[in-house]
Amino acid sequence: MAIEYLKRGKPEADRAEDDARVAAVVESTLKDIDARGDAAVRELAIKFDGYDRDSYRLSEDEIAAIIAKVSPQEMADITFAQDQVRNFAQAQRESMLDIEVETLPGVVLGHKNIPVQSVGCYVPGGKFPMVASAHMSVATASVAGVPRIIACTPPFEGEPNPGVIAAMHLGGAHEIYVLGGIQAVGAMALGTETLDPVHLLVGPGNAFVAEAKRQLFGRVGIDLFAGPTETMVIADDTVDGELCATDLLGQAEHGYNSPAVLVTNSRKLAEDTLSEIDRILQILPTAGTARTSWEDYGEVILCDTYDEMLAVADEIASEHVQVMTDRDDWFLENMTCYGALFLGPRTNVANGDKVIGTNHTLPTKKAGRYTGGLWVGKFLKTHSYQKVLTDEAATLIGEYGSRLCMLEGFVGHAEQCNIRVRRYGGINVPYGAGAPCRDAAE
Repeated sequence: MAIEYLKRGKPEADRAEDDARVAAVVESTLKDIDARGDAAVRELAIKFDGYDRDSYRLSEDEIAAIIAKVSPQEMADITFAQDQVRNFAQAQRESMLDIEVETLPGVVLGHKNIPVQSVGCYVPGGKFPMVASAHMSVATASVAGVPRIIACTPPFEGEPNPGVIAAMHLGGAHEIYVLGGIQAVGAMALGTETLDPVHLLVGPGNAFVAEAKRQLFGRVGIDLFAGPTETMVIADDTVDGELCATDLLGQAEHGYNSPAVLVTNSRKLAEDTLSEIDRILQILPTAGTARTSWEDYGEVILCDTYDEMLAVADEIASEHVQVMTDRDDWFLENMTCYGALFLGPRTNVANGDKVIGTNHTLPTKKAGRYTGGLWVGKFLKTHSYQKVLTDEAATLIGEYGSRLCMLEGFVGHAEQCNIRVRRYGGINVPYGAGAPCRDAAE
């Protein structure tokens, strides 16, 4: 492969050091929350958000007063976006069917899709109030039928953000807390004196939130590893540098460690994009953040062929992959590792983030190699069941089960089968022996 990096980000070793520092902070903080509950949560909320109140849970009256600050146009926009998310989640839900089949005469197997019974939805908002994240987690959990939905978001400029609270409430949250960071995720997962723990944590967040979810996995379920945003633009000379630069910086403004990568087979496009990035950073109001992300995590990768572009993209497994080429559907058909695809120049990641209807909580840090993004199915558990309805079926399955258990040396397991063979088949199987083979007996 003739692959050339016109710009590289931080070396992997430096990124690993950053991750290790975050992990150490998260570990000690979660231990403190587990040990001291509400007191630890309050101290962290005051330290990191400068926010203190008697209860971090909003009352119904408080929720109503906060939502009243949302303008009619803002409420209409929030409702429109949430409707798109709900509509797609409902279509996904309807594709997930309970099944029951008779696999042999008298043997019935099935599965049921059962909602997780309690979910904690984290909605980022300390730097930018992430209204859309409430649709993606809370509304989707509501479509799935989750009976207890908790939502946490940090204060924005010292107060609960009206747009975020409105989206949480409209989405179907049963409890809303003004808490952010590790303290929010830890409280929801571990529980405190005033907050019962949940069964599943979902939602994006910064590096500390993502690491907290990773460390809490097992104690509770998590949707996926959704850390600082990542974006990739795969483009050829069918588009221009301004479009590519705009789409890269549009995601780099999320935070100081948001990777943005251009993969192209056009040297001219690569160079034009670099020039346009420099120009846009002079006028972008969020350039302070975007510039740091671009300098430390931005990359421009020049390939010779589309096959090379595909290989590079699958190796990086970016969260958002925007494809603007003369063969967008070819990438859709052949890409295997990513969070979500955005196909064609009319499509963009911001629409996916905010309004188009797909879920914006997506895998980062190469997790797209083994999982997709958050969707209604993440809030459902598929549980199997089985029924044996006839004596003949109990005998047939029991005979096979008996011999297979003895093959592995599990005598007690074999007896669970043998007792059915004796009772329902009238076959005398000695204790601790495998059932005889009918063909051999005949």
